[in-house]
Amino acid sequence: MTGPAVVVGGSVAGLATALALAERGFPVRVLERSAPPPEGPVDKAAELWQRPTVPQSDHSHILTSLGVRVLRQRAPHLLDAAQEEGARLLDLTRAAPTDTFDKEADDHELVALAVRRPLLELLLYRAVRALPGVTFDHGTAVRGLLLDPDRSRVAGVVTDRGEQVPARFVVDATGWKAAALAWLRKSGVPVGEDLVGTTQLRCLTRFYRLNEPGDDWPGPLNRGNAAGGIWDHYAAVVHPADNGVFAIAVGALTSDPDTAILREPAAFTTAARMSPYVAEWIEEGASTPLTDVRAITMPPNILRSTARPGQRQIAGLFAVGDAACVTDPLFGRGMSLALQHAFQLADLLDTHPMVGEYQSENAVRLAEEVHRPWYEQAIHDSRSYGDLWRARAEGVTPSPVPPVVPGRPSMADVARAAGVDSAVWRGLLRVLMGLGPPAEILDSDVLQARVRAVPAGRAPLGPLPPTRQELLEAITARRER
Repeated sequence: MTGPAVVVGGSVAGLATALALAERGFPVRVLERSAPPPEGPVDKAAELWQRPTVPQSDHSHILTSLGVRVLRQRAPHLLDAAQEEGARLLDLTRAAPTDTFDKEADDHELVALAVRRPLLELLLYRAVRALPGVTFDHGTAVRGLLLDPDRSRVAGVVTDRGEQVPARFVVDATGWKAAALAWLRKSGVPVGEDLVGTTQLRCLTRFYRLNEPGDDWPGPLNRGNAAGGIWDHYAAVVHPADNGVFAIAVGALTSDPDTAILREPAAFTTAARMSPYVAEWIEEGASTPLTDVRAITMPPNILRSTARPGQRQIAGLFAVGDAACVTDPLFGRGMSLALQHAFQLADLLDTHPMVGEYQSENAVRLAEEVHRPWYEQAIHDSRSYGDLWRARAEGVTPSPVPPVVPGRPSMADVARAAGVDSAVWRGLLRVLMGLGPPAEILDSDVLQARVRAVPAGRAPLGPLPPTRQELLEAITARRER
């Protein structure tokens, strides 16, 4: 099979895949629908970069410990460049629950990167563009696939201009839309069934800049890489970023008309100022808004058929990142999983370069190993929060959600125990930060025994958020003024 590796989509997953493949000696051609990013200083160019094809780029993002681990191991130059441009590594152990917390050998991994997605993505773009053997085609959409005569393997793609682009492999990095599924259907190739679970939630984001940026934050990062909480009827969380910029994200039920007013800046600000650990960031004189309130309905959790063994696969066609699996953005795993998947896929294609059934089977197995544990956890956690918030809105008692695995403690019980037990806290944080799959950590007999040993009510509550009634009265009053 001749031709370069064709990567369709020039966002985080596509750029990371292009970087990893090019560094392994593959010629790479990136096809991207949008215009190239602006030139000039990184901070300013990132702010000016318009991404109409990536609407989620305007929202807060998290690079978890998993993402930092991938960059440290695979692209340390990118991590260094991000910090030189104002991103900050956050030591998550500063949020440990006790003053007697003792660090362990692998706690150096408990870090996160405070950075805006456009800044990190721009640095990634420029790193890829600088590599020999990489070409970019901006303003180019893919409309279909070229298949070999027996229709079992990919031979290239067809663009919206009718150009036939030969390819050794084709990587679908088109994000949530997973365009390869439409390409396959257009070619008459049967497509397997996706697994889908709704999130029931929506998110509102507003960016700010601290008026006096410095080494200290306006308030404690009680969540390690963030400040705030996901409570029993809404969420409000501060995500620090680079160069004194931060985002506040407020989550609510998609189906809750009473919280639709949160789209209005005055109501959004009121909710933020009523939320523990969040209020300090937007006190009078502390910061200045940079954007309006931006609303986004969360996509459903999706595990694509292209990431599941047993489904028919076209050899040489690979989905990466959100094109393989989407998990609830409320939990902030998307960018980190995309980076992990991209580099491991490049490893596999380098080790097994022969296009065929063996390569495809290994690629699908890899995608499932990377994504399935987090898809299943996201399904469970999305339902747990959605059902709880709906019950609070309707004034009824919430029904318990069965655990992902029978016998596994609920995340609420683990969080309660983590408030007083450093070992449980460390395990919970490693799950939340993607450093170990839930089964590896939460199904441990030792951890489960420690969770059971903490009686109900022992965990310190900390400051309480407003009740639903208090919140609704306050944000409604802002509208009435």
